[in-house]
Amino acid sequence: MAGSPVAKAGSLPTEPVLTLDAVQRVVVAAEAEATKGGWPCVIAVVDASGILVMQVRMDNALLPAGVELAPGKARTAALFRRPSGAIEDAINTSRPAALSARGFVLMRGGVPIIVDGHVVGAIGVSTDTPIHDEDIAKAGAAALETK
Repeated sequence: MAGSPVAKAGSLPTEPVLTLDAVQRVVVAAEAEATKGGWPCVIAVVDASGILVMQVRMDNALLPAGVELAPGKARTAALFRRPSGAIEDAINTSRPAALSARGFVLMRGGVPIIVDGHVVGAIGVSTDTPIHDEDIAKAGAAALETK
């Protein structure tokens, strides 16, 4: 379009992105927490767009469905930019309409990964209880997070 200002690359905002090394650190921290608690699980990490970067199914992971649930929880946390448990809480209290958010896993266990104030991805976990899912996911996210 004539007369429209053209953005120069130097004037565009930049934000951090997940690297494979960063994702591996998140998974290692989550796996260590799961092992420490005796909670074999499925761990999934997605980028800020909700695209799967890495998924690990630990030996003896309790639920076969975890292979579907963990990446769904991570995707939900990444795209909503908040823990998937916040969506679960909304459904159970003030916002049952959130059930209409099709294609998302509206359960605890997904946690955004925040670096320099930006959501760069999320981790999702599926094990035996929602509390353990959340504890493992938080441990994984903490391996990388800065505020």
